[in-house]
Amino acid sequence: MTHPMQEVLDRWKAAFDNHQPDVIAQLYTPDALFQGFGPTVVVGRDAVRAYYEAVDADRRADVTVLHTYTLDDQVAGGFADITFSGADGWEAKVHLSLVLHREYDDWKIRQYHVSRVITQD
Repeated sequence: MTHPMQEVLDRWKAAFDNHQPDVIAQLYTPDALFQGFGPTVVVGRDAVRAYYEAVDADRRADVTVLHTYTLDDQVAGGFADITFSGADGWEAKVHLSLVLHREYDDWKIRQYHVSRVITQD
């Protein structure tokens, strides 16, 4: 059985890679907390949709799930590494943490937080 974290991130990646902000927004709870690349935490699906609408359509995400947990049948989450890339050679590596909440038979993202990985050359 696939862990909810892997299942949600597989759907998120497919929507991200195909630049589908409406589909991505539906992966979140209505009151989700979202911390992307910007300095501000935003709340809700409309804010998530606006964030992803502003992302260049050629961006792709390579996702590696690192750790998962399940607190009960309603709460799960974990950590992943993501490398975002663009056709122009742009690349950004981040650590991602998610908290998931089950709504009926579907897992939704309740909290999303990325932290950019800066490497010293």
